Amino acid sequence: MSPELYSVLILGKLNKYKVELKNMLTDVCEYEYQLDNQFFADLEAPEVQKGNVSVSLKVKKTSGIYQLDFYTEGMVVVTCDRCLDEMEQPVESTDRLKVKLGDEYAEIDDMVVIPEEEGYINVAWFIYEFIALSIPMKHVHAPGKCNKGMVSKLSRHLRTSADDDEWIDDSMELEIAEDEPREIDPRWNVLKKILDNN
Repeated sequence: MSPELYSVLILGKLNKYKVELKNMLTDVCEYEYQLDNQFFADLEAPEVQKGNVSVSLKVKKTSGIYQLDFYTEGMVVVTCDRCLDEMEQPVESTDRLKVKLGDEYAEIDDMVVIPEEEGYINVAWFIYEFIALSIPMKHVHAPGKCNKGMVSKLSRHLRTSADDDEWIDDSMELEIAEDEPREIDPRWNVLKKILDNN
């Protein structure tokens, strides 16, 4: 997180995610957050714009170091890699962040330094990053749930032979007539020749 983003979080709409460190009343504090669509909208983050996620945060102070343990569980809305419709993606993660007080904001190795004069950290962006990292690289609808019209169009353009159906789920019941002539983009044929020569 850049110092500029850090400043935005301090001044922005996400003040309820500020965690007091310098003036902690006990050596251990616990926080609970319920993230909704507004959280993701306020962050204006690229990967996730909607969701419903519960976050438990435990802050423990030991020898000038603050250990923040996050447990995140819920659902976010992402784009299906196959049909490009929105889909719900379950997320769950356990993450740790170490923080210490210093002169100015910095990230050094696995440690975040926050200005001692402020004495608190806004965890909103860190929570978002933990959520984004817990989303699988590939996200597709469950079998039969993809947008059938989009999958049908994709299959017409991506197939180069009748054997190229592995990526298409049988339960999608594509309505493509077998006798219907399929036009293949000539660029795919050029690429196929390259593959055949290898």
